[in-house]
Amino acid sequence: MAEKEGGVVKKGQEEGLKLAVSLLQEFELPEGLLPLQDVVEVGHVKGTGYMWIVQKKKVEHDFKMIKKLVSYDSEITGYVSKKKIKKLKGVKAKELMLWPPVSEITVDDPPTGKIHFKSLAGITKTFPVEAFAAGQ
Repeated sequence: MAEKEGGVVKKGQEEGLKLAVSLLQEFELPEGLLPLQDVVEVGHVKGTGYMWIVQKKKVEHDFKMIKKLVSYDSEITGYVSKKKIKKLKGVKAKELMLWPPVSEITVDDPPTGKIHFKSLAGITKTFPVEAFAAGQ
């Protein structure tokens, strides 16, 4: 894939997870935003912000503080920048009986303690950032 050209790639659960967490920290996003399991590969192209994550299988995570079930596909891609992930693919949040794809995640700058999830349908949901802290 042309998007991956020139990217830093880490393979395996331990190294891949380290890169994913370091990207979240570098771009001031909550560390628990991507609760990954069985990581195969994580990559990031510094010049474009393109990032990708490959897991062995789809993962569902229940963010208990906000009572939200989120689905992470086996492949997640997007463009990461300070306090934002755009053109996100592979992440869905359960709303009633539907699973609308999340296309963008933004943390308020300056900080207000809020994080916003925008769906392809243009619907935005706002939650406290601490709901996505590591271990949540």
